[in-house]
This record gives sequence, structure tokens and C-alpha cells, in this order.
Amino acid sequence: MALLGRLLPLALALALGPAATPAGPARSPYQLVLQHSRLRGRQHGPNVCAVQKLIGTNKKYFTNCKQWYQRKICGKSTVISYECCPGYEKVPGEKGCPAALPLSNLYETLGVVGATTTQLYTDRTEKLRPEMEGPGSFTIFAPSNEAWSSLPAEVLDSLVSNVNIELLNALRYHMVDRRVLTDELKHGMALTSMYQNSNIQIHHYPNGIVTVNCARLLKADHHATNGVVHLIDKVISTVTNNIQQIIEIEDTFETLRAAVAASGLNTLLEGDGQYTLLAPTNEAFEKIPAETLNRILGDPEALRDLLNNHILKSAMCAEAIVAGLSLETLEGTTLEVGCSGDMLTINGKPIISNKDVLATNGVIHFIDELLIPDSAKTLFELAADSDVSTAIDLFRQAGLSSHLSGNERLTLLAPMNSVFKDGTPPINAQTKNLLLNHMIKDQLASKYLYHGQTLDTLGGKKLRVFVYRNWCGIGAHDDPLRPLAGDVFRVRIHSMLVAAIQSAGLTETLNREGVYTVFAPTNEAFQALPRGELNKLMGNAKELANILKYHVGDEILVSGGIGALVRLKSLQGDKLEVSSKNNMVSVNKEPVADVDIMATNGVVHAISSVLQPPANRPQERGDELADSALEIFKQASAFSRRLLERMRH
Repeated sequence: MALLGRLLPLALALALGPAATPAGPARSPYQLVLQHSRLRGRQHGPNVCAVQKLIGTNKKYFTNCKQWYQRKICGKSTVISYECCPGYEKVPGEKGCPAALPLSNLYETLGVVGATTTQLYTDRTEKLRPEMEGPGSFTIFAPSNEAWSSLPAEVLDSLVSNVNIELLNALRYHMVDRRVLTDELKHGMALTSMYQNSNIQIHHYPNGIVTVNCARLLKADHHATNGVVHLIDKVISTVTNNIQQIIEIEDTFETLRAAVAASGLNTLLEGDGQYTLLAPTNEAFEKIPAETLNRILGDPEALRDLLNNHILKSAMCAEAIVAGLSLETLEGTTLEVGCSGDMLTINGKPIISNKDVLATNGVIHFIDELLIPDSAKTLFELAADSDVSTAIDLFRQAGLSSHLSGNERLTLLAPMNSVFKDGTPPINAQTKNLLLNHMIKDQLASKYLYHGQTLDTLGGKKLRVFVYRNWCGIGAHDDPLRPLAGDVFRVRIHSMLVAAIQSAGLTETLNREGVYTVFAPTNEAFQALPRGELNKLMGNAKELANILKYHVGDEILVSGGIGALVRLKSLQGDKLEVSSKNNMVSVNKEPVADVDIMATNGVVHAISSVLQPPANRPQERGDELADSALEIFKQASAFSRRLLERMRH
């Protein structure tokens, strides 16, 4: 009796499976989804799981939280049904599924889980049924009845016509000579089958779907006295070729084969690892202009970028995709892989013509359209379908096409079409030089830009990079701050400021290297000061220098980087409060009349008033009242002292 008492809990734990055993290691994604299905079905009784069924098909899925609320799989509507969770069965007259399935051997368990065709074919072989009924510990990935019926007739005929060789070998390939539960089925692992020790590839995805050679696990962890049964949706076959070998033997990959050889990626595709190759067919290559194809094939770097953009970093079987996923390629780009019914989509397009061609180091999906990354395109090709077409036409008219269509490493700063809403400039030497200054002498992605960086253009100009919290920009160096007096327009606007700078002895300060922000009062700003105050200020070099330094920030701040409020330290020491609202920039609540006049050592913003440092500002009304109160208090104290002296006398 004591022995029986020890055996019953063990048998119960085996029958219930990992979902019902005491807390242990973290549950697998499959177990978490099964647990969610169990929670959704508990109102219908114990051990009831909610299952989503695609309308019009026999496809069923245990439901996760997202699918439960969307009621869709691959964009198609589903209906919810409630079934016994794996390992349980109904009892007449009782709610839910209160009874654990009886433990029996593997052969009988096949019938219990509904894999009756697998059970039938097992029975036809002379050797396999006794093995399944006898001692030992095995795992069988049992194809469902629908899986067998969907096999091509010629394949099925070849199996059943030679049951003791072909059929026996096929069934043995679905078996492992030990018990393997879902919590042991790790993503990317290989199990050794009972057919010539051939590998079975396992993938366990974060959404809870488990695939076996890309066949989906339908119901798992059905325990038997001598092993475990997992129901799968396909009949699987041995995998012997790696990705490179499949490319070599497929006629539709003739162009791809040449491209892989030229790029040197064949070493990767025949090596270890688990990849997904979105393999362009000959038709895919034929869809792009011959000039573009020849350019890419002749450019080793562009070719490698192109091919890497077709290789995902992990194996992704079609059955694992039930909603949109963002997957990273070896190129570093992100592809949106999704599904619409039975069709897989890439970036929203149904371009996959053949899916789940399994290799020893991953899986191949055939695609009928090239996925050309930006890094493999010329500047002209990048801009072809964008909002910079007007600028591109200007480059072409100016005779600069060779810079945008060749292999020269450049970065194009392309003005958007909206910039030209009032018309385009005439094509002349000045315009050509302007366009040349929109091309940087290097290939720089925005992630490589940093604040204060200078960039050389083909036109000979230097550009400065500005990087702020939520904004990145590039501005031209027009003139140093010193030559404000050398520009006719700026002389008219700022001649009094230039005179003030000279009087204060700040010319050298603003002429030296550095990065400054100058809030430059216009002539009208100085003229608005009372005449006596202006004359007094211009005659006091020290006070003038103090005020002018308050107009100069000790770092560069362009309008795009301002945001709601920036406190900018001035050369005088106090801070300026710079803000932006509704595209209007203000400093100390005074509006800025003209922004972003660029110079080699900073930026100028024109303002219509002369700013006063805090120490120079008139006292506020509150301060005046406080001073008056203090004076009254002093007078009252003096009166009290005099009164006390009189009383003593």
C-alpha cells in the first residue's frame, strides 16, 4: 500500500503534464499560451481550453491575449470554441473535463489523441507496433489525419506500397528514443530521430508556436506509459541539404546562384547556424531594370548589402507567423513579415511563392520581388519616389547626375518639394554651386552625426551638425561673426551693434574660434533706447561690455533645437531663457526677429530690443513696496526712540 501511495502521485503528475505540476523552472512560451487558453475556458468547467478556429478551415490555435481580443489570425476572422485541454477528457453528466486521460502505451495513445491514421500505418508495419506497445521511453511527433490526407498521391502511394521499408523509415523519422516534453523543446535545437540518427529541427517561438521541421505542434505532451505523443499538422521528411546546396540545385535560382558566388556569401549559407533566406527567383531579378541589376552585380559592396537584406537572423517557419512581426536582416534593416490568410507577406506584399523549404541550417522562402536596401541604391534611386523629386530634377538639369548615379561615396542633403512652392531657381553657375554644397564628401547615416561636427561639401563649403534632444540639423557656415560689418544687408541692420562691439573691446572675443549664440540687437533696438541712456552706455566701455556679453551664449543654439524652454548661459554669467512656441522664438520673452544666421564660429539671431542683465533691470514693483515698507519701519523706530527719551525727561 505504501508503494502504491508513492506511485499514484507520479502517475497523476505524468497524466497532467507540466502545466499542472508544481512550480519549477520558467514555463515555455507554449505552456504560457496553453495557460492563457485554460484561463479563458475555465468558466466552462475544469481543464477546458479556449481554442480559436479559422472560419472555413479546420485550423485551430490555442489563444494568446492579443489574438483573444482581436479575434483574428493572419487577418482572418476566428470563432472561439471550448475543448478539453491536452491530457483531459469529459465525463458524462459533469461540467468541463474533470478526468485525466487514461495512461496507456504509445500505440493506444495515438488513437486517444485522434492520430488514427498514424496508428493505422504503424499497425501495417511488422516491427513498429510491438515497439510502441513494449518497454522503453519514446517521443513521437504524430501527423494528424488531415496531414496524411494532404500528402500528394504519388508520395503516399510510395509509402504504403513498401510498408516495411519506406513507411517504416518515415514513421521512425517522426520518433525520438526518449521522452521529450514541450518545455525541453528549445528554439533552434535538433533532436536525433530513430531513422539513421537524422536530425529533427525544433523551433519554439515567442508567440507559443512550436514547429517540428516547420510542421506546427497542434496538441502536445500527451503522456503514455512508455513515452509521449505530440500531434503535428504535417508529415515531415528528412533534411539533408544546407541552404547553399538548395540554391545550387534549384533551376529558379540561377541569378541568385551567380550573385551569391560573386558576393562570397556561400560560406555563410553552407555553414552552421539557423537562418531564413528570402530567396529571390530569376523572375524577381528580371523585374528590375537591367542597368540597375548590372550595377549591383558589378559592385561587391552593394551586392553583399542586397543579399544580406534577404537573410533573416533566425529560422522563421511560415506556420509560426500568425500576425505581423518585425524581423532583422543580416544587413541590419527590419522587414515586416506578416500573413494574409494562407499567404505570407513581406512589407505588406504577398511576394512569397513557395514557403518552408527546409535546410539543415535554416529555411528558405521563394520570393518573386527583390528587397533592395537603401545601402544598395544610388542617390537617384533613393530619391525616385520621395518628396525631393524637384531637387533631383535640379541636380539633373545642372549636369550633376554623375554624382548621384555613380559609386561615389556621398551624402545628399535634398530639399523637400515644399521648399520650391514659389518656384525653382534658374540653372546657372550660382545655382550649380549651391547644389554642390548640398552634397557631402562622405557617406554618412544620421546615426554617425554628432553635435558640432563639420562636414565638407563638393562645393567647398563647410557645414556644421547640430544634435539636440529631439532634433538633428545641418547648417551652413556663411561668415565668421566678425564680418557682420562686411555684408550690406547686415550693415543696415546691425551697424550700431558692430560699433558697440568695437567700443566694448569685444571684437577679438567674437573673432576667435568657438561656438557662440549671439542675440544681435538691430539698429532699431539701439535707437529705441532713451538718447541719454544710449550715450551713457556707449561711453562706459565696462558697462557696455557687460551688457553685450549678456547677449552672447557660450554654446551654439539654433532655432530647431530650442523646444519649449532652454536656459542658455551667457558670457556675462547670467542665463538667458530661450523658448519656442508656434514657430516663434523668444529670448527673455522678447521675440526674435530673424533666426539662424550662420557663421563659422556660431549663430546669430536678430532681436528688436536690447536685453538687460538681471542686475541692471529696474526694480520690480514688489521690490519698491518692500523698500518703502522698510523705510516706514526705520522712521517708526526713530519716532519710538524719540518718544521714549521724552518720557524719561
